[in-house]
Amino acid sequence: MGEIVVGILGPVMQLGQWVWTPVKRGMSYMVHYKKKLQSLDLQFSDLEVKWNDHNESVASARTGGHQIKREVEAWLTKAENAMGDARELKDEAEAGEKCFIGWCPDLKWRYNLGKRAWNLTTTLKNLVEEAEFETVSLEVRQPLEVQRLISTEGFEPFEATRQGMYEVMNALEKDEITAIGVYGMGGIGKTTVVKQVARQVCNGLFNRMIMAVVSQNPVVMQIQDQLKDMLALNLHETTEMTRAARLKKTIIEAGKKILIILDDIWDTKVLSDVGLVGIPSHDELRRCGSKVILTTRRSQICHAMGCQVVIRLNILSEDDSWKLFVKTARNESLESTDFCEVAKQVANECGGLPVALIAVARALGDKYQLKEWQEAARRLKNSQPASDDDDGRVLECMRLSYDFLNSEDAKSCFLLCCLFPEDYDIPENDLIKYGLGKGLFRADTFEDARSRAHSVINYLKASNLLLDGERDEFVRMHDVIRDMAMLIASSEYDGGFLVKARTEMTVWPSNADERHSAISLMKNYIGKLPEELVCPKLQILLLQDNEYIKEIPETFFESLNELKVLDLSRTGISIVPESLSLRTNLQALYLDDCQSIRYVSLLGKLKKLEILSLRGSALEELPEGIGNLARLKMLDLSGCRRIKRIPSNLMSRLSMLEELYMQDSFQDWGSKVEGEGEETNVGFDELISLLRLKVLEVDIIDAKCLPENIANNNPDWVKFHVRVGGPNISKIFSVYLGGRRIMKVPKSLNSKVLGLNTTINTLPCWFNSAVTQKAQTL
Repeated sequence: MGEIVVGILGPVMQLGQWVWTPVKRGMSYMVHYKKKLQSLDLQFSDLEVKWNDHNESVASARTGGHQIKREVEAWLTKAENAMGDARELKDEAEAGEKCFIGWCPDLKWRYNLGKRAWNLTTTLKNLVEEAEFETVSLEVRQPLEVQRLISTEGFEPFEATRQGMYEVMNALEKDEITAIGVYGMGGIGKTTVVKQVARQVCNGLFNRMIMAVVSQNPVVMQIQDQLKDMLALNLHETTEMTRAARLKKTIIEAGKKILIILDDIWDTKVLSDVGLVGIPSHDELRRCGSKVILTTRRSQICHAMGCQVVIRLNILSEDDSWKLFVKTARNESLESTDFCEVAKQVANECGGLPVALIAVARALGDKYQLKEWQEAARRLKNSQPASDDDDGRVLECMRLSYDFLNSEDAKSCFLLCCLFPEDYDIPENDLIKYGLGKGLFRADTFEDARSRAHSVINYLKASNLLLDGERDEFVRMHDVIRDMAMLIASSEYDGGFLVKARTEMTVWPSNADERHSAISLMKNYIGKLPEELVCPKLQILLLQDNEYIKEIPETFFESLNELKVLDLSRTGISIVPESLSLRTNLQALYLDDCQSIRYVSLLGKLKKLEILSLRGSALEELPEGIGNLARLKMLDLSGCRRIKRIPSNLMSRLSMLEELYMQDSFQDWGSKVEGEGEETNVGFDELISLLRLKVLEVDIIDAKCLPENIANNNPDWVKFHVRVGGPNISKIFSVYLGGRRIMKVPKSLNSKVLGLNTTINTLPCWFNSAVTQKAQTL
């Protein structure tokens, strides 16, 4: 019987629940309509704040020429409409309250008001939650203005230059001409002429200029990358053909006349058809009003590339050569008759080539002994080129400039530059780190050595052997000067250098010679290394950016007894072979961004190692053996986010350490090691005990990791970037520069930076004295 009753009551109660729920909700709308309106007011205030913030951001972005995201525009419209509806409802509620004063309440009116308020509150709440936009605008890259790309500083249009510029501009003005070739000897000034022409005709005949350096070993995708960067084009296609089609379409449909410059073409094997790169055909160029200028050393290239006008750039006249020489040398002795006569002989031997005239004049500019000038004249006169077009003359001039450098550091640093790809922006930092590893720029401290290196680089630029790069703290080599550097390396280092950098190599080069002192195969697609590299004189080996190198044969390093610098950054290796640990002369090892590497315990045997860089690698712990590197001066573990364990008493054994970089890496100083009983990680006090440490970049998860008292005097860190507080400290202290988030304050901004996610009174007194009070940025 009880079961029957329960069986009947169950559905009845369920039915009652279904009926009562909407009734209850309706009564709530009617009885609590004022509370519903109050909730609406609160949500309205939240949404209004969001709407105002985003609206201001949109206005600012539009002023800067940025395109607003559609989702942001849609949200602003929806939010504005919803707030309008809320205002109308509030006005209606106020009017209704006045009408019903002293009268019986209108229950239907209250019900409708409460229900609409509730629904609107829900809508406003959803809009507030949808308002979390990282940015309000699309990342629109603006094409660079030609005036920013081409400087007129130091440019002097001599007669030969003016004639060349006139002929190029005359051809550009003719509608039927779409392709112009400019040829001449290396170092004669072809690139300068076409750049200056571009500067004059843009914002007149043309709306925009784009340029790519082709170079001796052209790679189609790299040429395409240069063009798309100057077009501010996001090129997501992955094949040469699809990228070329997209570039061509962009140029044709730009609605603007574009001047396209292809600089330094050596042969037509890769560029037999410029359409393969993405340059429109002659007919397409004519229709869209764009034109192409190419530069080369040989007239045959111009004809093979289909140029309708071919212009030869001539050497400077004797008078103009002398004017340029005197202006560059700035030597008062040239006013003397004897000096002047010899100096004119020197200038004449430069063959009217601007790059040679400038290099030789700067080399001799600070020489005030007549015999030095006479020796220079004798050397240049005795170097007889095979013909007027032979590069031998300019190379001998460059050689003279090299020989007159005032230090071995300058000469060695200069030769290191040719280990980088041709027409490449060389990071000064890379040049310095290889130089330090090779033993250049010796000084009492690494910081002093780095200053000395910068002085050497500036000296090489002043000597016209290096040029400023496209960006700050980068340098470039003129292709003629790079050729000369390679020849000098061959003569001074017996087997010379083997350089096949960024040439799309997929296999180890067959011309590797056991006499080579340096090998650079960086930025290629090599997958397999030889079982043993037999190069007993090799001092520098650069294999970075070869992602397909997954394994290094055990015997690969066995013969490299003189190896000093090794760069395996951004390769796919997981372990280093035993044979590397036997290379006891190794002074600098770079394993940056090796995402597969796990085991580096063998590195503890490299007793002479001074620089060890593992930044961005996938290490999970720093092996105990690293503490045996008694000569280590610089250790970089930046970005090693997986490191959870650094054994105690490891850091304190690195007594020679001068620079330690550990931001976005290990933070939990002195913590217990999971699963290891009472064993603890390295404590921060070990860093304080390193008396030679001058540069420190480090994260500290909590102020409690800092020792309360220290035994020694306060540390004297010349440069520091310290961040204290919280596991997400790198996100908290990200810096925004030019709208782009960076994880590190540039060295040029400040050398002493402290980021705190805690209060100063939680920090020990010694820390406040050594860091907080000295911080330039807090």
